Amino acid sequence: MVIRLVDHRSAARLFPVLRPRNALPTIQHYQSTRLIFNLFRKAKSGKPTSPAPILTEDNLFHPFSKSPFPAVRARGQAIQQLAPCPVCASSHSHVHAHTQAQPRTVKFECPDCGWPTHCTEEHWKEDEEHAKYCTRLKEVNEDEHDLRSGRRLREFELPGPQGYEEAISFANWDVFWYTRGFPSMDTERSRRHASKLLTYPITIGGALHQHSGLTLSNQRLTPEGSRSLAALRSTLHVAPGAPETEEAATGKPQVRIFILGARAESSLPPHVWEQLCMLFPSTHFHLFFIGPQVSLPRPKNSTQSSEAAKTEATSEKPVKEQEEKPIYLPNVYQPPTPAPIERLKHTRSSIERYGVPSYTVPYTPQLTITGMQANYADVHAQFQHTLDPYSDLFFCFSPGFGFPSTDSVDESGQQLLQIASPTEWGPVLPMLLASKCPIFVTGFSPTDIERDVRSLSVAPEVAGEFEWVITPGPNTFGSEKWEVADFDPRVMVKTNWGIWAIRGKSRDVQERGKFGLFF
Repeated sequence: MVIRLVDHRSAARLFPVLRPRNALPTIQHYQSTRLIFNLFRKAKSGKPTSPAPILTEDNLFHPFSKSPFPAVRARGQAIQQLAPCPVCASSHSHVHAHTQAQPRTVKFECPDCGWPTHCTEEHWKEDEEHAKYCTRLKEVNEDEHDLRSGRRLREFELPGPQGYEEAISFANWDVFWYTRGFPSMDTERSRRHASKLLTYPITIGGALHQHSGLTLSNQRLTPEGSRSLAALRSTLHVAPGAPETEEAATGKPQVRIFILGARAESSLPPHVWEQLCMLFPSTHFHLFFIGPQVSLPRPKNSTQSSEAAKTEATSEKPVKEQEEKPIYLPNVYQPPTPAPIERLKHTRSSIERYGVPSYTVPYTPQLTITGMQANYADVHAQFQHTLDPYSDLFFCFSPGFGFPSTDSVDESGQQLLQIASPTEWGPVLPMLLASKCPIFVTGFSPTDIERDVRSLSVAPEVAGEFEWVITPGPNTFGSEKWEVADFDPRVMVKTNWGIWAIRGKSRDVQERGKFGLFF
C-alpha cells in the first residue's frame, strides 16, 4: 500500500477561502474545517502502531547474566555448566598434582564480549588467545540481542514473485538480494540475519538454477555432473524462449527434493521455502523433510467436555501444574529437536500414507511440504521405484558423515563413523546411490567438509561406487552468521559454509563386436 504524504502547512489549506455569503460550501471547505478541529483530536489510525523497541541500536551489548531476555540469560547459565576454562584445560599437560583434576567451568564473563569465557578474572587476563575470537563473540552477542530487540526486521520482509523478464544473479548474496528486489541490507548485521534465514532454500536454488555459479569453467561442476544437472534443469525450466510463468507448469512432472536428516530446516516457516518457488516459477516443488528430529506441527487444541470440566472444578485435589519447558536447550553435539511448527489451515496428517509420524501441507499451487519423523531407511521402500534423476534429488545439510557414531562400534570395540553405522547413514547412502539421483551435501567448515569427504573412501558399498557432480568447495549462499558452541565458546562455525555433490556411478552400455568378446 502506497501512502502519500500531504503537506498541510500551506495557509490555503488551513483557512477557508473567501466566497459569497449564499454560496454552498465546497468539499475543500469541509476538508479545511475538519483539519482545523482535528488539530485538537487524537489521531486515529486503521492499524495499531508498532511498539517501541526494547533495545535501541546503540544498546545491544549486554553480558549474558545481565541480559534483559530470559533466553539469553539461560544460555549463559548453560555455558557456565558445560564449557571448561581454556587456561585450566591447557595446564593439564603439566605433572603437578593440582592440575590433574578436571578443569573448572567458566564463570567469569569477559567485559569485552559478554560471554562466560574463563573460570576467574585472573585466568581471563592470563589468556592471550582470547583476543583472537573475542571480536566474533561480541558480534554474536549483539546479533542475539538485536533479534529480540523488538525493532522492525526489514531484512525478513521477503519479496513476492519475480517480475517478467527480470533475470536473477547468483554471483553472491548482495547481487542476489538486489536482483530479487529485497529491502536494502544497510548493515552487516542485517546481512547476517538474512543470510541465516535464507541459506537453506537459496543454497538449493543456487545449485540447481541454470544461471548457477557452479560451472565447468570454474571446475566446480564435473562433466558427469553437467549431464546430471542438465536432466534436472530440463524439468525445472521451460524451453528456451518460452516465458517462465505458472501456466508453463502444466504437464510438467513434480520436482521432489528429499532433505534427509532435517532439523532446523524443517522448522522454517513455509513462506521462507516459497522463495525457492520464486526462482523457478514454472515448477511444482514437493519438499520432503525426513529425519528422526523433524519438527512436526503443534497438536490441535483439545477442548474438555463440560462433565470433565465440572469434575475438575469440584475435585478437592489441586490441579497438577504443567511442567514448564526449559527456556533454552544447549547445542551439545546432538542438537535438540526443534520446537513444533505452527499448524496451517490445510495441514493434514499423513500417518496412514507413510506409516510414520508425518504431515503434509499443500501451501501453494507451486509448493507442497511433507515432514516425516523417521530414518530414511524406514521409508525408502515407498519411493524406491518412483525415483527419477530427471525430477528427484537429495539434500543433506551438515549430515556429519565423518563423525563418530554414538551407538555403533565395530568388532574391536571402536566407534564406527556415522557413514558406516547401521543405525545412521550406513544403509541410507547405498540406497541413494542406486537411484542415480544427485546427492548434495553441505558442511559448516572446511574441516567438516574434508572429514565427510574422507569418510566416503572407507564406507562399505559407497567407496568406488560414486562419481562427483560438484567438487568440494565454498558455498556462495552459506550463512554469514557465526554459530557458537555452548560446550566451548571458542568453537565457531557458519551454517552451510561449503557444498559438494555426488551420484551413483554410471556404467555405460557398450556394444560387442561381431566376433564375440575379443573385439
